[in-house]
Amino acid sequence: MKKKVLASVLTTVALGASVAALPAAPASAAPGQRSLATVLAADGHHFDHKWGDFDILDAAVTAVLKAKPNSAVGVLADGSVALTAFLPTDRAFRRLVHDLTGKRPHSERATFNRLVKAAGVNTIEQVLLYHVVPGATITYAKAKASDGAALKSALGPVIRVNVRKHGRIALIDRDPDAANALVKASARNINQGNKQIAHGVNRVLRPADL
Repeated sequence: MKKKVLASVLTTVALGASVAALPAAPASAAPGQRSLATVLAADGHHFDHKWGDFDILDAAVTAVLKAKPNSAVGVLADGSVALTAFLPTDRAFRRLVHDLTGKRPHSERATFNRLVKAAGVNTIEQVLLYHVVPGATITYAKAKASDGAALKSALGPVIRVNVRKHGRIALIDRDPDAANALVKASARNINQGNKQIAHGVNRVLRPADL
């Protein structure tokens, strides 16, 4: 993936701006309808030094919704809508930034800022929607039993499930030249028991051959 591929993006988010609150489901959400936005915001909207969590993802979703309030990404805040999301860790975004820019930032904030500068909000929006599978609550166990399945993303292009040796789940995206994302067993079934469920992944899925 090269930075020049993303040069046509029209809109960018101002760097260094404070992260606004991601819309969350009301505290009185019906049983089984806690949204993934609520989960992402559980530890506050801030960056830290834990590269295995989802602060950059939280900031990316918030940036998209701040620039485009009617974006389909807002479904993550509606716990009444069933979906499965694959959540790239902060380290996954740093790997993406390295691919885009050749730089490996030392902090989450710097990683987010470089991501915004290299990609822009329109591209980030498309990438986020590619990580969402609407209409289905897919548990980790169901995914392990679905080798070869094609999951249609909210963006349109599919994600293919590849169950590897020892039950490791790989997700095959649209970029054949990049390493495929692996579902992190330690970050599976996030928000289980609700209509919206998620699984952490170690790489950002790519919706095109970049």
